[in-house]
Parts: sequence; structure tokens; C-alpha cells
Amino acid sequence: MKITPIGAAGEVTGSCFLVESKRGRFLVDCGLFQGHHDDDARNEELPVDPERLDAIFLTHAHLDHCGRIPFLHARGFRGPVYATPSTADLVQFILLDAARIQEEDFTRHYRRGQRTGEHIQTPLFDEQDVLHLLRFMQPQPYGRTFEVGDLHLTFHQSGHILGSACIEIQEGYTSALFSGDLGSPGRNVVPDPATPPQCDLVFCESTYGDRLHRSEGESVAELAEAINWAYGAGGNVIIPAFAMERTQDLLFHLRALRRAKAVPQNRVYMDSPLAINITKVYEHHNDDLDDATRAVFTAHDDPFRFDGLTQCVSPQQSQLINGQSRAVIIAGSGMCQGGRVVHHLRHNLWRENAAVVFVGYQANGTLGRRLVDGAKTVTIEHEPITVNARIFTINGFSAHADQAGLEQWLAPTGSAHIVLNHGESKASDVLAQHLTAAHRNVEVAKPGQVYDTETLVRKK
Repeated sequence: MKITPIGAAGEVTGSCFLVESKRGRFLVDCGLFQGHHDDDARNEELPVDPERLDAIFLTHAHLDHCGRIPFLHARGFRGPVYATPSTADLVQFILLDAARIQEEDFTRHYRRGQRTGEHIQTPLFDEQDVLHLLRFMQPQPYGRTFEVGDLHLTFHQSGHILGSACIEIQEGYTSALFSGDLGSPGRNVVPDPATPPQCDLVFCESTYGDRLHRSEGESVAELAEAINWAYGAGGNVIIPAFAMERTQDLLFHLRALRRAKAVPQNRVYMDSPLAINITKVYEHHNDDLDDATRAVFTAHDDPFRFDGLTQCVSPQQSQLINGQSRAVIIAGSGMCQGGRVVHHLRHNLWRENAAVVFVGYQANGTLGRRLVDGAKTVTIEHEPITVNARIFTINGFSAHADQAGLEQWLAPTGSAHIVLNHGESKASDVLAQHLTAAHRNVEVAKPGQVYDTETLVRKK
């Protein structure tokens, strides 16, 4: 089995691996590149000939892992896409939303391009491409081995988001394991990562390979501090949050904080139609949630709902929030690259009594990263905005494991050859140094390098 990293090698987005067996060609993930000026061009580069691709194995439903699959399908790929049942349900909302945003962006910028002569990027795919692709989804449960060609595959819990999986692939006497994105034990509303199986080759993410997260308790306390500070100052709290996973985690913790009277009982707005739909998927697949979260459902309650929560579906509902003060506003996108949160930042960043709370990773080149890095002025919708709001960065809510969590997960893999991917260079290099010091066989992924499981086994 030969495996070639195509994306997320030396960077965080664009996850994609080409897997070649004796009888077929497959992809593990095929995600969007995000956060850089040349992403449009990179996303239009086909990782393989779509018509020569036999199947795709999907770790989870984040766009940097699934966002280019409709693009492949629109250009001739007609094989199955294997994922867990929860991921299969989530993907439809994530990809349809991505198609809608692309089409809206194209329509909005096309008129400007006509006036200026600027070339406007056409959408990678549209809603029809997504709807047609969904017919090819093949859900597979955790823990049950299934066959595709000459490969045997098993999905293992990765603890990252609802439905996320590590993928074990066996061909003959050799095996490879793809971590996908790994969660932090005991930190969110999904189960902890499963113990990985023994294998010959492990591709492991390294997003936070150079740091440790604060504890969940400390992070919840920081969230309460931000809400209480803004309430006392008379301003709003803006939380850029991914519609999937981070929003549900926040709702879970806000419910608990409000019940404990640790924060004011002010209005909380979930200003994201996508997040509303995703939360319903979480509610429908509550068997895939952790014990504490399922226990709330068992008690005939909902861990993602509470008094004072308003779900904003229409643009008109979103605009009405502008007149609010002392509100908590949860809106996408999580990296502030688009979506309704940009509108709320435009109305609040210049206010000294406002707080912006970042609870997730901010990729290089994004508006969110510029704010986290301390920008004094940013441009939003062609307008310069002075940043007077107080910026809070809380990394303990991350759905990614930190350095200790990654090392803990890798420990049972024994003598496996480890290849670190899905991390900026510094994070991957620091984690590689730690693993080398622990006498592990490790290297950092290089785009286009071929890893042969049979060759690795012969070297042992």
C-alpha cells in the first residue's frame, strides 16, 4: 500500500491522502485549503483523475477534510464515500452551506468584476453537485471492519466532533492508520478518542503539537470572565464559532454556567442557520455523544437549549441583534472569514465595552488570526475598523488534542512509523522532537512524498 500526502503537510488545511493498493486508488479526505491568498487556485487543482478514483474514506465533516469532494464529483468521480452515519448526516448541511456561500460570493463579486475587469473565481461546486454526491454516501458504524476492493477498513472514535473517526486500513499483512483530527480527552460533548490499534504506519495530526491546553475548568472560567466583564461594561460578547462542534460545546457550557448563576441571565443569540441545523443532528445522534451529555437527554432535557437562548434563522433576525446591548452572540464563521460574525464584528470591534472571544484555532491569513495577533485596525467589507474591543483567546475549548494528548494517543502504536501532518511547521517540528526523544520513529509529512507500508515492514 502506497500513501501520498497531498494536503495538510506543513499546514493545517486541505487534508488529503492518496492511497494506492494493488487493486485500486482511493482518497482519505479531500478538504479545502483555507486562509491563504492562493487558496482558490490550489482548490481547483485536482488531486487525482476523478474518473480513476475508486472511493473516498472521510474522517469527519469539517470543510478542510470534506470540502473538495463535491468538486471531484462534479468532474467525474462516481465512487462511494464512506463515513460514519453521523458524519454522513452532517456532511449534507456543511457542503450545502458551502455551495450556497460560494454562489452568493460569486454573484456579489461578479458585478464588481464586470466594472473593474477583475476575474472573479467561479464556485468550485453548486448545490446540485452536493445533492447528487449525497446519493453516493455509504455510512459505516464505528468498530465494524468492512471491505473495499482489497482493503479492510475500520472506523475508530477520534473524539474530535460528532461522527469523527480515525481510519484503520489494512492491505494483506500491512496496515496504516489515519488519525484525522484528534480530540482532547474529557473536553467536549463527544467520547474520548479510542485506543488506536497496532499498525505499521500512522499519519497523525499535529495542530497543537507545540503546546498544552488549559484545563476545561480554567477555560469555562475564562468564558465566564469575558461574559461578566462585557456585561459590567455594558457591551456585547461576540464569539466567532464553528457551526459544528464549537457551538454545541459553548451551548453546553453556557447552560451549566447560567444554571449555576456564574454569569448573568442575559440574552444569548445563536446567529447561524447552519449551527441550528447541526445542533439538530447532534440531538438526533445523541448515542454518539459522551456519557455526561447523553445523561441530560435521558433526563428528558436538552443540553443545547436553555431559557434566554434565541435562534436566529433569517437575516432580519440577525440584523435586529444590532440594537442589543449586554448580549452574547455566537455566530460563524469560526475564523471570521465570512458569515454573520463579520457583520457583528463590524458593529462591535470599535466599541471599548465589547468583548470578542476566540474559542478555536485561527489559521494564518484569516481575520480571526489578525485579531488574535493584536491588530489595531482591520478591514471589513472594504471599511477600516479600529479594534477597541477586548480580545479573549481561550484555547482550552479546542476540539484538537494538545501535545500531551497527541503523545498519549500515539503511545499504544508501539513500533509504528509516525508521520506528522495537519500542523504548521513549528507545531509539527516540536512534536517530532518530543517523540524522537521518546525513541519513536517519526518524521514530518512532506507533500508528494510516497510512503510504502511494505517497505516500512521490511525495514523493521
